[in-house]
This record gives sequence, C-alpha cells and structure tokens, in this order.
Amino acid sequence: MATLKVTDDSFDADVLKASRPVLVDFWAEWCGPCKQIGPALEQIADDLAGQVVIAKVNIDDSPMVPSRLGVKGIPTLMLFKDGQMASMKVGAMPKGKILEWLAESGIGTASAA
Repeated sequence: MATLKVTDDSFDADVLKASRPVLVDFWAEWCGPCKQIGPALEQIADDLAGQVVIAKVNIDDSPMVPSRLGVKGIPTLMLFKDGQMASMKVGAMPKGKILEWLAESGIGTASAA
C-alpha cells in the first residue's frame, strides 16, 4: 500500500475520521530531509499495511492544515489515533527509528526494522 496524498480538503476525512492510525508526513518538494525519509515511509506503508496509513501533506499545496496544527519545521511526522494527534516528531529519522516510534505507540513491532 503506497502512501496517501492528503490535502487541506481531504484531511478531516482521510486522517481525523480514519478507522486506523494515520502517520502524517508534512513535507515540501524543496526540503532535502523530507526527500530523504520519503523512501522509508513508502517501505513502512508496505510493511505495516493494515496497521497504519502513511499520509503525506505537501505544505506548499495545502498550507491550512499544517498552520492549524502548528507545524513549524519540516519534515514533521504526526501520528493520529481516533481523530486525535497521539505523538509528533520533527526532523528526518532513519526507518528503524520511525518503526521504533510507531512500536512505542502500539503499531507494528520494533523487530520489523
């Protein structure tokens, strides 16, 4: 399952009303670290399909949601469960660290790294 492109218009339906946890990556085309973690997020979307949805919000195309959520730097990763933000990390992380963070939140297992 590939990552899900989310916009200002689709955020509530795709993230807040999702039946599964959603990891949202706030990113931009010009952001080097954002591009670095992109492939890891694609792999996690495949590895943990059915457990978590990996969504991407381009802050240039959809500036309202990041502003509403107080995103100050990118990449910012926010984990939403039951319509609420459960956890947030700012900055690029290797795939293993993202998987550890998700495991701490009860998604997947750290051994999946």
